[in-house]
Amino acid sequence: MENVIEVKQLGKSFENKIALKNVTFTVKKGETFGFLGPSGSGKTTTIKLLTSQLQHTTGEVAVFGKPISKLKDPTYMKRIGILTDNSGLYERLTIYDNLSFFCKLYGVNEKRMDEVLESVNLLNEKKTIVQKLSKGMKQRVTLARAMLHQPELLFLDEPTSALDPVNTMHIHEGLRRLNQEGTTIFLTTHDMQEAEKLCDRVAFLHQGEIKLLDTPQNLRMQYSDSTITLVLKGNRTVIVQKDSKGADEIYQYMKNGEVVSIHSNEPTLGDIFIKLTGRELA
Repeated sequence: MENVIEVKQLGKSFENKIALKNVTFTVKKGETFGFLGPSGSGKTTTIKLLTSQLQHTTGEVAVFGKPISKLKDPTYMKRIGILTDNSGLYERLTIYDNLSFFCKLYGVNEKRMDEVLESVNLLNEKKTIVQKLSKGMKQRVTLARAMLHQPELLFLDEPTSALDPVNTMHIHEGLRRLNQEGTTIFLTTHDMQEAEKLCDRVAFLHQGEIKLLDTPQNLRMQYSDSTITLVLKGNRTVIVQKDSKGADEIYQYMKNGEVVSIHSNEPTLGDIFIKLTGRELA
């Protein structure tokens, strides 16, 4: 599968502070790639490097097989969408007028506006002036704008950090549809549940270095233990081993009609991150 992003030994320093060190990864065409880590780990810096907002100190970075300096070319800019912490909006204009401006800029049919506003749960607010919106609503407008031209590659920096669960669900559904239509997504987040729902592969970033990189399922299996938990009638919980003895125990509980639920003891991505780094994702 073609790589949309290729990063080799990427490093970034700010005066005497090292923000990124020897970061290497690829993002395949059509996948949703999660870059996971707590605040200050280097996630936003990475996105700014990949979108040519910052210059890297060491290493190599290519997007669409070309050096990132090419992203400043309007031809390439039309192929990407970006949602970062500095995605400004025209405060005195309505949501509709903001998106209409970008439709003209990207040569997009204005019918597309209703589609993206529906995906971020703002269709009924399109005549509202932006300065009257809450922080979370503004974040949804900037996401709609980033999705407007159906980019080949979409960079999202903490896209649901200011949103409630209902609107987060709308955003996730919209991103899944966009990905199914062919858009490659590079997502930074500290929300492990979000990563498990959306991402094909994830990289754990800690203190500017990638500590793990794999599919969520492979990581969970790698760090799972060899036990199974049974919840029994009467609010009883029993843990058995994944072996022949454990199988016999499960059979007896099931035969006696005592089993309420059974599940393997796989860790969450958050559990794995804490085990790996000793700190929470916050």
